[in-house]
Amino acid sequence: MENFLVGILVALGVAVLSGMRILREYQRGVVFRLGRARQGLIGPGVVMLLPFGIDRVRVVDTRIQAIQIPPQEVITRDNISIVVSAVVYANVASPRHAILEVEEYMRATLQLAATTLRAVVGKLELDDILSNREGINDEVRNILDTRTEQWGVEITAVELKDIELPQEMKRAMARQAEAERERRAKVIAAEGEVQAAAQLAAAAQTIASTPGALQLRLYQTLVEVSSEARSTIVFPVPIDLTGMGST
Repeated sequence: MENFLVGILVALGVAVLSGMRILREYQRGVVFRLGRARQGLIGPGVVMLLPFGIDRVRVVDTRIQAIQIPPQEVITRDNISIVVSAVVYANVASPRHAILEVEEYMRATLQLAATTLRAVVGKLELDDILSNREGINDEVRNILDTRTEQWGVEITAVELKDIELPQEMKRAMARQAEAERERRAKVIAAEGEVQAAAQLAAAAQTIASTPGALQLRLYQTLVEVSSEARSTIVFPVPIDLTGMGST
């Protein structure tokens, strides 16, 4: 009799332990009892299930996950072939829908994200793609979020990672950038010449309107040349300048 009771206690202990599950804070579970999904979710913490395969549980991670979209070849609206890649940030908002409505919900989200990215980028011209990444991110996210809502998946963000251009396009853009830099340098040089010419004109006007200003400037030039030159310099002196010296 005692052995029988011990056997029953051991069987009950095994049954209890086999039906015990521990779910982490970010995990939720959908319980299937004899193949039928039960209402509600389980977790987090310690949960008890009916043993011997009566209850089975599918556990879902509700944290945000980064889904890498591999490089996608796209023909832009202006017929330029480019390769784009992106990353999608998504989390399971409804574990029950994610389990019951779609098989491998993250894989399905990845496939939908790749096709949506190609569709959005393909309707734009290259200049718009390069200058409006934020707009592309928002449009792809909105489309994905609407489509994946029925799967219980929420799209929190989409980020374009790389836009790879053909080599000839890269060279053409490099030439264009170089030409733009040269143009700006010429504009700056021309503006400097205009300012210098204006200053020279103002100086000439001042000298012309001030008696003796030209002679004083000539004196200054003679002093500067004589202090720096190591050889004799013959410098013609105007007659009126000699007249100024005698007065």
